[in-house]
Amino acid sequence: MSIDLEVDGEGVATITINRPEVRNALDAEHYAGLTAAWMRVRDDTAIRCAIITGAGDRAFCAGADLKSFIGREFELAELWLTQKGQLLNRGLEVWKPVIAAVNGACMGGGVTLLLATDIRVCVPGATFGLSEVKRGIIAANGGTQRVAAQLPHAIAMEMLLTGDPMDAARAERWGLVNAIVPPERLMETARDYARRIAANAPLAVQAAKELAVRSRDVALEDGLRMEQMVNRILQGSQDVQEGRAAFREKRAPRFEGR
Repeated sequence: MSIDLEVDGEGVATITINRPEVRNALDAEHYAGLTAAWMRVRDDTAIRCAIITGAGDRAFCAGADLKSFIGREFELAELWLTQKGQLLNRGLEVWKPVIAAVNGACMGGGVTLLLATDIRVCVPGATFGLSEVKRGIIAANGGTQRVAAQLPHAIAMEMLLTGDPMDAARAERWGLVNAIVPPERLMETARDYARRIAANAPLAVQAAKELAVRSRDVALEDGLRMEQMVNRILQGSQDVQEGRAAFREKRAPRFEGR
């Protein structure tokens, strides 16, 4: 199995889907490896931000390794094992920010993974497509749910219903990615985002992400009330005291997530 995870001294985890020989496609074993990696990011307090990328220079992730899934027989009971093998894009709650560094083709399950990240950078040759309908299936693991929430309706429907890919320029135009950068600067740019995020107060960062994500499903008045409650909790944290002291002393803060 080749799901690599490294953590640097600044609290940034880098997850690499390392199957370049199959364009970083994911079979059942590698999906399980991704689940384990996301759980490590979620649970390890030393990690403040994560980057997800693919090995090589051809593909970020070509999605599910279809030959290992299509036509495979499943027990019907598995349909109700809703907590089994959770992923970032299917049920697993990871409130630490995730940055996608898209180094090539991002197709099918690669896009559904991308849609569950927070900040995205790509190379000029990257392509993005929800091609599942061309294979007789749908874009699952959040594909049909998130794309319409993140892109204009007509663009989302074009992706879902034609299965045709879009290039990097069009993806940037519609806000699917934040920036297009040269290949040699891809990881540098992703790490710059990650380090700037990791330097902030980790409790506040995670709270901000959770509130923003949950805002899609709650009424405005409920979201405003949740903001009040969370801010009141954070005001009693050691990080707030450290932020105040650092501002007064004109130095960089040393947040500990407490």
